[in-house]
Amino acid sequence: METTATIRGEIVRYLQNHHMTINQFARISGINSGTLSNILNGNRPMSMHQLDRITEGMGLEEGHFYELYITESIFHTTPDWRRLGPFLERCAELDKLDCLHRAARMTMENINYAPMLFDMAETLFNEEKREAAALLYECVAECEKFQYSERLALCQYRLFLIRLGENQEENLQAAVYFEPYIDRLDEIYQLDALVKLINLNISLQRMGKIEALAKRMEHQARIHYQQNRDTFESLEFPKRPLLFYLLYSYLIQAFVYQERGDYDHALHYVSLYDKPDWVINPSQEESLILEQFSEWAEANRYMYGLMSGQPGSLNQYVDYVESRNDEIFLALCNIMVAANRYQLQVDPILERFKEHLHYRSQQNQLGKVSDQVTLNRYTRLLAELGIYYLNAKQYDRGLSYILDSLEYSIRTKSDNGMLRCMGIFEQFRQYASEEIQKRYNEFIRDVQKLSVYAWSPLV
Repeated sequence: METTATIRGEIVRYLQNHHMTINQFARISGINSGTLSNILNGNRPMSMHQLDRITEGMGLEEGHFYELYITESIFHTTPDWRRLGPFLERCAELDKLDCLHRAARMTMENINYAPMLFDMAETLFNEEKREAAALLYECVAECEKFQYSERLALCQYRLFLIRLGENQEENLQAAVYFEPYIDRLDEIYQLDALVKLINLNISLQRMGKIEALAKRMEHQARIHYQQNRDTFESLEFPKRPLLFYLLYSYLIQAFVYQERGDYDHALHYVSLYDKPDWVINPSQEESLILEQFSEWAEANRYMYGLMSGQPGSLNQYVDYVESRNDEIFLALCNIMVAANRYQLQVDPILERFKEHLHYRSQQNQLGKVSDQVTLNRYTRLLAELGIYYLNAKQYDRGLSYILDSLEYSIRTKSDNGMLRCMGIFEQFRQYASEEIQKRYNEFIRDVQKLSVYAWSPLV
């Protein structure tokens, strides 16, 4: 029997060191003694199940021999999916991503493995094993980069979703890289992809891009709703009824005009998503969507009145959202912008809703709000609270909120957020306590570390 640095050699050495026969180890590992003998003599390849049983029998950590297994059973032979598939699955299960990546890349010269790698990536993606799935999607995408296939486009969409996080720079890069592939996606995925891109661009405040994507979604959703509604409703994707995407496109276009201060045009789009009379015999899910959009329409009418300085609109807005817990956080963000714009006194409102001034994920009747959008809103809310208290000459409280906003801006790598907070702080630096100045200086060092051009002067 060979005793080189192989899995078989390690097993033989273990048997010798423990004065154990093949039959004895067969009973411990649960592998037939004849099968074990053929494996040790090199007459039979070792399956993943057998490798795991042997590893457990030797008292070693799960996956202990996976590096050797790649070399012996994958690299030096033509990759066999009967061995490779279970191996990749176990690597993902044990979070041995280096082994998974190395083994998957060995298949890349043979494009015939791309469908199997893709199917496994989809399984891992649906099981929330996103890092493992991303490595397989990357391999498939590289294999098919000249194929212009729907599978390539779906790989890039999955990678876009996996790469989304708190870092705004990385989110922007992910969006820019994915956008050219959206037209190649199967139509059943395109509407969901447009929603994800819109929400991301909202967090980045790219108004021109938001408007273009919303109009594109409106066009596609209207055509599908008019021509393919029944077909789409029977599919697994898109995840929501077509009605949602059409109404959401109107909501987003209203948002774009709201940000521009053009409330007349914003109200026009509100009228399009509020109780549309062209919806006939809505399903239960469509009825829920109509109800949610109708609530948003009423809240936004109050909010537009507030933002345009109409008397009495603040109390109407507050009264409306008070009984709608999911809307309070967004309302507070809007109220603080208006309070600073029109010098409104809103201390009683802040006290009434103080539990909503802390960061937490947001939810509405239709699901979870994008984390990127919520983080951006919360960072802005902190800055507006800071401005509000600075205007009230409560300098310590105001500057503390400004630094809280700066901290979140650094966390998300938001250039606009960092510049806003640093500018405000410098304007009121003379009122900062020693403790607040110390905290600010620590954040400035963090900002300098983020810069590509960060440098330290020679002393």
